[in-house]
Amino acid sequence: MQKLSLSQSLQQKLSPQQIQFIKLLQIPTIELDTRIEEELEINPALEEGMDEEYDQKDDDDSFDETDDFKDRDDDLDIDSYIQNEDYAGYKMQGDGNYSEEERDMPLATGSSLTDSLMQQFAYLQLTEDQQLVGLQLIGSIEGDGYIRRSIQAIVNDLAFSQNVFTDSEEVEDVLHKIQSFDPPGIGARSLPECLLLQLRRKDPSDPYNILAIRIIDEFFDEFSKKHYDKIQRRLNISDESLKKVIDIIIKLNPKPGSMEGEAGNVQYLIPDFLLSSSNGKLELSLNSKNAPELRISRSFADMLDTYDKSKKQNKNLKETVSFVKQKLDAAKWFIDAIKQRQQTLLKTMNAIVRYQYDFFLTGDESRLRPMILKDIAMMIDMDVSTVSRVANSKAVQTEFGIYPLKYFFSEGISTDTGEDVSSREVKNILKDLIDAEPKLHPLSDDKLEKILNDRGYNIARRTVAKYREQLNIPVARLRKQL
Repeated sequence: MQKLSLSQSLQQKLSPQQIQFIKLLQIPTIELDTRIEEELEINPALEEGMDEEYDQKDDDDSFDETDDFKDRDDDLDIDSYIQNEDYAGYKMQGDGNYSEEERDMPLATGSSLTDSLMQQFAYLQLTEDQQLVGLQLIGSIEGDGYIRRSIQAIVNDLAFSQNVFTDSEEVEDVLHKIQSFDPPGIGARSLPECLLLQLRRKDPSDPYNILAIRIIDEFFDEFSKKHYDKIQRRLNISDESLKKVIDIIIKLNPKPGSMEGEAGNVQYLIPDFLLSSSNGKLELSLNSKNAPELRISRSFADMLDTYDKSKKQNKNLKETVSFVKQKLDAAKWFIDAIKQRQQTLLKTMNAIVRYQYDFFLTGDESRLRPMILKDIAMMIDMDVSTVSRVANSKAVQTEFGIYPLKYFFSEGISTDTGEDVSSREVKNILKDLIDAEPKLHPLSDDKLEKILNDRGYNIARRTVAKYREQLNIPVARLRKQL
């Protein structure tokens, strides 16, 4: 027999305003303009410009190690509604994994790969059905330049979504035309095909190019595992010939979509914070794009006042009053969320600067202290998820370059002297050791562990392997060079 029971539970739900603040907090400066434009378009009660009644606060903050932020009395208590949220979206190895390559261009814009392919596609002489096939193929090309959907899946997509009935042979034919586009290797379905597409554009009379094509086509597995001795025995080639072929292959681009044209590297960065040093004192400010001038429409507010005082209370008027009030409330919430975003960004960044003060003053990476999200959260008395949202996709411009905030988060490693050093310092030493190793006999993880231990860093072999992987450095066998 089924039993009924009554239970009581307390649940916390986010209001629309709170959700709006969370979304605004986590987007980078480069996307804030677009978000504001969207809000201006849908809400006539919101206008650009400074509110005459708003007492503007200078965002520039002259800063030293003893500075503390004083929150305004009307600050939103953001931790009360996000402290239980999942912040796994900001996931880093050791709470701070960021590669040197990513540090150079964390937030960049460039020309569109799809736009370039579409321009080249326009020059092909195709039937109407072939054009639809080509557009489907270009739409299937991922950011790195590969097509990972099977040809049969694309045939099915065309039939169901475009009402175009074709076969694998015709799709392959159009694909081969697209694979002739720039950048070389575009539209490949695998790494070997990508490399072959590039090799086949090189001098067909060069014997080393011919040999490189054969090695990728017939011995790619052996080549990728650096079993060069097997390749030499099968092809009966000398060390010198193999070395020249390897030199050709390693200069090919394994991700053609990520290097759209030479001009694609001419990109610009928009940092969220600006940090400068004056007479040994650090000065932190928000990028001005983070502080847009927004206000409530005076005419819209007057309209509500007029309607509200009207003696007529018919249904249409009530609906109008409700609409106007809703838009005014939404505009106020949006402006408040933008202001709170500014305060939270500055509060978090000031804590990071205080924590890593020596680095920001000197630019010396060995001065970076071990730091995790929780350290900053405790300093500013906010939840870890708040710090996560600020740190994710945000960058700071310093006198030493532009750094993503994630760059400053790292775990600690103890030394023989009992001090804790940043894992980033250990990674830099590890990278230097591998760069200087003999190429014919690379250092194994066990040997790297011993060298680091001899230098006073208490680190295990599995940690060496983890840091090596985070640096995108392969195992010793795959680093071997002739």
